[in-house]
Amino acid sequence: MTGTPLTGTSLETPFGTLTVLVTPEDGVVRSSGFRPMRDTLAALPSRLQARGWAEGPLPEVVDAIAAWLEGDGDAITAVPVAQEGGPFFQEAWEQLRTVPSGSAVSYQELATMAGRPRAMRAVGTACARNNIAPFVPCHRVIQSGGRLGSYGFGGNEVKAAMLALEGAWPPAAAS
Repeated sequence: MTGTPLTGTSLETPFGTLTVLVTPEDGVVRSSGFRPMRDTLAALPSRLQARGWAEGPLPEVVDAIAAWLEGDGDAITAVPVAQEGGPFFQEAWEQLRTVPSGSAVSYQELATMAGRPRAMRAVGTACARNNIAPFVPCHRVIQSGGRLGSYGFGGNEVKAAMLALEGAWPPAAAS
């Protein structure tokens, strides 16, 4: 093990157990998701995996998740995060954090927000490689025409439930 262990915790949510790993020196979420802790750790770069992890209090994370579940959907995007990825992925993830709770954007809209309007597939790949759900809220990206699309942290049922919690699902009927 190299350096101080990461701090980890598991939180029960209506969507399953959310596991979170944070670098204790800066309080930044490095990996999270609705998956076992071993998978959350395995999703990290090897230099962070090598630090190992220890259970510990993460009050800011716990408070943000509680606020999100109680209706403050934007609380999750205030938590500091960092993950590895190229410049376009970084921009897509940054733009995802600007999509307000209660809203959903299409892959094409997110591509435009990230500065590459024709890069819908690349945006889909960025969502698929997002390692910090729900703090980088890839559940807020849907297909054109209002279909859900996929969600790697539990499938469409979880994605629909998260969007419903935030008031973005089912989509409003066109008038």
